[in-house]
Amino acid sequence: MNKQIPAPLIAVSADALSNLETHASMDSLFMYSNAPGEPPEGSKSVKALEWLRRVNSQSNEPLDILGKLIENYMENPDYQSEYTEVMFQKVENEAYQYVQNIRKCLSRYGLEYHQGGLILDGASAPIKSLSTIIKNRDLPAINAEFDRALENLVRDPREAILAACNILEAVCKTFIEDAGLAMPAKKDLQGVWKVIKDELGFDIRQIQDEDLIRILSGLFSTVSGIGALRTHASAAHAEGRTRYNIKPRHARLAVHAAHTAAVFIIESWDEKKVNS
Repeated sequence: MNKQIPAPLIAVSADALSNLETHASMDSLFMYSNAPGEPPEGSKSVKALEWLRRVNSQSNEPLDILGKLIENYMENPDYQSEYTEVMFQKVENEAYQYVQNIRKCLSRYGLEYHQGGLILDGASAPIKSLSTIIKNRDLPAINAEFDRALENLVRDPREAILAACNILEAVCKTFIEDAGLAMPAKKDLQGVWKVIKDELGFDIRQIQDEDLIRILSGLFSTVSGIGALRTHASAAHAEGRTRYNIKPRHARLAVHAAHTAAVFIIESWDEKKVNS
């Protein structure tokens, strides 16, 4: 079942839309966002409320539509400052307060807005450090897979698992290429992981701390597990006799685990470059 827009979030979003848009721009925005049906009759406030309620009742992905509706408000730099300047006078920025009301309401219901018009529940959003790391580098393939993993956590868990595996593969392959290493004959996750594991010195036999050994052993097993789960149950492979009932919580676990492993690989890579 697709997650509905909470009623209070409908109210604060409708308030923003009715105060920041004209009738014409609101109609255009709802149509751009793939909201169902024709523009409702009535004032801007009535129209926004009615259309958002219709989104909840008729759309397969209500939060996707809401994300597109508020995208400009959440990302437009002009809406992020409490004050603005008009005729050399500092005045309150009306749009800023609407944006803050939306942010507070999202947070109250465990939702988070992500760049590009994505609204995800808090548990679906992997730790943001990987997003920051990859978006500050020229890693377009990893960027694309990271976004795909986020988008499909609830909608298509198998696709999310495939993307999680692809994130790790892309990180490993990028390291191999940049370090001038020989690409393995088998370029799946297991193959490229072995190359970078050896190159970065991920050898638990050289570690003295037993607790750290346990953590790293678990991380390495996780990488193998993600690759195996992708092979056996993801959208990339046809199922045999065994059917894997992949649920959002399984996909979320895989994506979070891939995130942790990818950050560890990139930070180890950076440390190796500094020390070499």
